Parts: sequence; C-alpha cells; structure tokens
Amino acid sequence: MKNIIKTLCAMATVLMFSACATMNNNEAAPERYSDLHFDNKNPIPLMVKTIDVKSEFTPSFTRPNVEHLFPVSIERTARTWAKERLEAADFASNRTAEFIIKDASVTESEVKAEQLLQKDGLRYHANLTVVLRVIDNKSSAQTSVEAYRDLTIPIDTSIEDKEKYWNEMVVNLFKAFDEHMDLNARRYLNMYIKDDNTITQF
Repeated sequence: MKNIIKTLCAMATVLMFSACATMNNNEAAPERYSDLHFDNKNPIPLMVKTIDVKSEFTPSFTRPNVEHLFPVSIERTARTWAKERLEAADFASNRTAEFIIKDASVTESEVKAEQLLQKDGLRYHANLTVVLRVIDNKSSAQTSVEAYRDLTIPIDTSIEDKEKYWNEMVVNLFKAFDEHMDLNARRYLNMYIKDDNTITQF
C-alpha cells in the first residue's frame, strides 16, 4: 500500500510539473526593446579637452507627460548619442564642450473622431531639444537641434502595440536628430572640429 501511495505521489508530481511547463511554453513572452546605439558611425572629433553631458529636463511622471512609459528612454538615448558620436580630440587645450538636454518629453492627448463610425484616437508628441556648446576661454560657440515626431493611434490600442509604435517613434526621432546635429556641428562649430577645413558662409 505504501508503494502504491509513493507511486501515485510521484505521478502527481510529474503531472504538476508537466502542466507548469506546458503553461509557460504557451505564454507569449513580452517583447523587449533594446537601447539605441550610434557607434556604427564615425564620431565627431571636437577640439576640446572634455565633454560634459548633462540634462536640464525633469520628467513629471504625470499625464499628459508619458515619456516614462516608453520602453526606450529618449533622455537616456540622447546621453548615449553624446557618448558615442562626440569625441574629445584635444587633451592639450583648455576648451570644453557641453551637451545639454533641454527637453526629452512625450505628451499624450485624446483626439475625438471626426466621423460617427471612427474611433477616438490618442496623439503623442515627442520632442528632443539639445544644445551643443564649445567654451573657449571667455568666448563660446553653440548650435542646437529640436527634433520632434507626432503619432496618432486608435484609443483602444493594446499596451503591446503601443510599445511597438512608441519604439518606432523614438527610432525615427533619433534618425532625424542624428542627421541634423551632425550637420549643425560641422556647419556652426567647424572651427572646433579636428581636420575640418570647411569654411562656413552666413
């Protein structure tokens, strides 16, 4: 009788673990989004000793601001951009550069449907404003970029689909930012870029 009880207990244990394994395999794992990187491009070599990356943006964590809900942080990605795309290339100088994140916000607003059978929507506005400044003794030169993206989706969009849209929004935002900041730095700070002989005409 004891042997029968042990066998039944063993069978029950096996069935329990099998059920758990089956349940876990059927559950869809939530999608993970990787942080963006920019080290596949050549850095911008600034003739400075140091580059100070700082943020003046303070998230409120309350609506209409929703940047804290995004799977990839705009502010953190901007810091990564500065680390991977800017290079201090003159350690003998006293010049310094500042990369200042002024805004890295996303706001959400409800959009009422214009037609009877249409669904209401949610509109997202992502904004990234950054100043790049070179300080040379008592003088300085700077450029700035304000990049933004707008997105409107149905109000009943699932959180999984929202995250997909949000991630794509951030990717496109930084494509625009990377292009414009690279262009602006070489146009307006060219005198502080190593081996850049471009003469800017205004």
